[in-house]
Amino acid sequence: MIRQRVPSTATVMQGHAEDLPFDDDHFDAPMAINTVHHWADTEKGLKEMRRVTRGPVVLLAYDPAYQGFWLTDYVPELIALDDVIMPKMTDYQAWLGPVENTPVPVPHDCEDGFLYSYWRRPAAYLDPRIRAAMSSFWAIENVSDAMDQLDRDWQSGTWAKLNEALLNLDTYDVGYRLVTSR
Repeated sequence: MIRQRVPSTATVMQGHAEDLPFDDDHFDAPMAINTVHHWADTEKGLKEMRRVTRGPVVLLAYDPAYQGFWLTDYVPELIALDDVIMPKMTDYQAWLGPVENTPVPVPHDCEDGFLYSYWRRPAAYLDPRIRAAMSSFWAIENVSDAMDQLDRDWQSGTWAKLNEALLNLDTYDVGYRLVTSR
């Protein structure tokens, strides 16, 4: 049973990305936000999205080729994990046809809570409740030592010195891309 947050006349349907319960060309444009790496079969799911839409398929995805985010200095396992679970940008074109990849800079005060949303607020990663909401941290067994080092660097001012260039930025490209297939 699916429960809605507030009473509504909207129909709620449950399905899987790889077998959507909708007719061909049912939607104007579907969107998937930071989710395709959780699907059992990404290619099949994206082809299903294409099948049920008459317009563009829009995805917010992470580009695993992006390197250089400071958190990976503390938790290098994130890079290896992304290499395994994140589709490459070229995969989207192979699955959907021609696509546009547009960088999506993240604002410094982003409240969404996805993995790299706290790029200018390192203390957020020290909160186990915040990390628990990020699937990447679920996939890595133990980050205690990494978080202890981050805490020491944060408390001592080392993190701020190492990342001084970030402290005055309002937005930052941390590898997220808007992938659009017309």
